[in-house]
Amino acid sequence: MTVYSGHVRPGGVPAVHELAGLVVTKASVGGAWDNNTYVLRCRFSGDELLVDAAAEPVRVLQLCGEGPVRYVVTTHRHRDHWGALESVAAETGAVTVAHEDDAPAIPVPTTHPVRDGDRLRFGSAEVEVIHLVGHTPGSIALLYDDPTGPPHLWTGDSLFPGGVGKTTSPADFTSLVDDVEHKLFDRLPDETWVYPGHGDDTTLGAERPHLAEWRARGW
Repeated sequence: MTVYSGHVRPGGVPAVHELAGLVVTKASVGGAWDNNTYVLRCRFSGDELLVDAAAEPVRVLQLCGEGPVRYVVTTHRHRDHWGALESVAAETGAVTVAHEDDAPAIPVPTTHPVRDGDRLRFGSAEVEVIHLVGHTPGSIALLYDDPTGPPHLWTGDSLFPGGVGKTTSPADFTSLVDDVEHKLFDRLPDETWVYPGHGDDTTLGAERPHLAEWRARGW
């Protein structure tokens, strides 16, 4: 079995993370934007949840395999995270999901607006919505609390290796770093695997020692 590193390249071979109850497929789409898209498949039913139909709809649909795709979740309103959403949603018939504060800014209608703490179930798998305010008003992360191992967390553009996502004002930065610290780092263990919206994966343990540094530098 290939060891999962979390590293993918635009147009390159997808990476597959095999968990006991979930199979995670990660690919980079959109060329220079290097957006990550993720397909989460329940091992027992085959039901799938897609995180960020960012670009290249044909390729995204190929990642989905046989499905059925129950949900397509958009982590936030920025265009590079929903470029393939209309085509993918139409082809799969999936429920489109976004936070209620970002949904009005996404041109593809959101059929299932969510709030902090809401849960999405697909087959035997379930993820929890965590609202993180700052990169956009309605940015969300998704938490899979694996019953057989450490948690897994899809963070969109709110948390990356090396810091939180881009913000446009000191107030937005404070909001985001506060939410990330209190809702993620204070709650979840170091072993929590983090899948960001761009670039390589990380863990909360690798990032935790740098929280004070992020606050001090202001980004």
